[in-house]
Amino acid sequence: MIVKETKLKGCFTLTPKLYNDERGYFFESFNKQSFEEAIGKKINFVQDNQSLSYKGVLRALHYQIGEYAQAKLVSVIKGSVLDVVVDLRPNSHTFGEHLSMELSEKNRKQLFIPKGFAHGFLVLSNVAEFFYKCDQYYNKEAEGGIIYDDPDIGIDWEFPKDQLILSEKDKILPLFKNRRL
Repeated sequence: MIVKETKLKGCFTLTPKLYNDERGYFFESFNKQSFEEAIGKKINFVQDNQSLSYKGVLRALHYQIGEYAQAKLVSVIKGSVLDVVVDLRPNSHTFGEHLSMELSEKNRKQLFIPKGFAHGFLVLSNVAEFFYKCDQYYNKEAEGGIIYDDPDIGIDWEFPKDQLILSEKDKILPLFKNRRL
């Protein structure tokens, strides 16, 4: 597994070593000991989530606050997505900055997102199965979000805005400057 820290401190990309032969492929998608060694901290994942979405679906930008803040390890099982994170940590030198990258069944990359980040993704393929591990249980009362097209963040979703499919909840999320703390 190749692990690299991104421009956002504490966020890491993980690229597995893939073993291919005439039968198909194999790779180790998670090894707690190797993972913790690579990122330099202990993580105890307690919840796995999986979603299926169609081309143009934008699920963004979500986070949890307080004791329910979540670190996540995200990946794509089928299809491809543009995955985006925004640094919400006020004391970080990258506060308010974002990172976007393609995660797909072809590149098998994973992204580790530490606590203190908003996260979202846009489905680029006809269908995508998205999988992620969380180190804290979901709590509805601790939900936060930022509108996907906030001009202060300036995310280029690389997709026609009039073709995006958003939930009613995601359409009315606040601006970054008005986010829940």
